[in-house]
Amino acid sequence: MNNDIYGTVPKGGTATCLARIVGEDAAAINQASISTATYSVFLLDEHDPDARTTISGHNGESLSVSTIIFNSLQTDARWTVDVTGYNFRHTIDVSTNVAFAVAGRSYLLEYRLMPVSGQVIVVRFRLNCV
Repeated sequence: MNNDIYGTVPKGGTATCLARIVGEDAAAINQASISTATYSVFLLDEHDPDARTTISGHNGESLSVSTIIFNSLQTDARWTVDVTGYNFRHTIDVSTNVAFAVAGRSYLLEYRLMPVSGQVIVVRFRLNCV
């Protein structure tokens, strides 16, 4: 089962997203199992759950698999969920385009990981901007 991951992000700031991602076989993904990765950021409409606005400079952006996926589970001070660890980490680059500009609103950060074989893996973070 896939669940959205909830968090908070500062207005005008960035977010570092961590997750443990498994494939259809329930095994942790690794670099060799993912062929491409992209991310998009959307501003959510608080009155219409089906509406979302794409954030300029953060729409379908390609990511290098080797920089966001680890071949072994990581355990460090950033991961506080459990002792097992994470295999996905990405920090949104806001040096050119602000991603989270409106305080008091919610954003959806969506990653699309295309496995070498099988269906796309969608990882979503819902972030409240403060």
